[in-house]
Amino acid sequence: MPDDTLSHDLTPYFSMFVEVGIINQIGSAFLEARLPKGLLVSHFGVTSHLSRGFDGATPLELARAFQVAKTTMTHTLGGLEKHGFVELRPNPDDGRSKRVWLTPAGREFRDDAVRQLEPLFQKIAERFPPDQVSAFLPGVSEFRAVIDQLRDEEK
Repeated sequence: MPDDTLSHDLTPYFSMFVEVGIINQIGSAFLEARLPKGLLVSHFGVTSHLSRGFDGATPLELARAFQVAKTTMTHTLGGLEKHGFVELRPNPDDGRSKRVWLTPAGREFRDDAVRQLEPLFQKIAERFPPDQVSAFLPGVSEFRAVIDQLRDEEK
């Protein structure tokens, strides 16, 4: 009978996925509880993504970045546009598509959401000082970059 468990050498990789997944779930719950009524973590995610240098992305690029269907991203962008957080403009490179731009109100929404998390971050800092978190961030970022590249290769 075949053994379906991971070999001992691969266990840390699976454990990393499990821990990061749980952190994401808990972090999303903390964030969503602090967002204004009617706004979701997905709305925050898009405004945060755009504010990190991806302003002007197409809806398809955003859908790929968030690994959701284009229709799902179109719905999310509609909600953001309704709140005045993004502006969709014609794509000068392709008349059939649009580009998404963060508005000042969208940047304020994103920044305010981060500020709402500051008391939580203060409590976390009591257990994990900033230098300790900063020390393991490069490894986590590199891990994320590698699996992001692997995801693109799988397509």
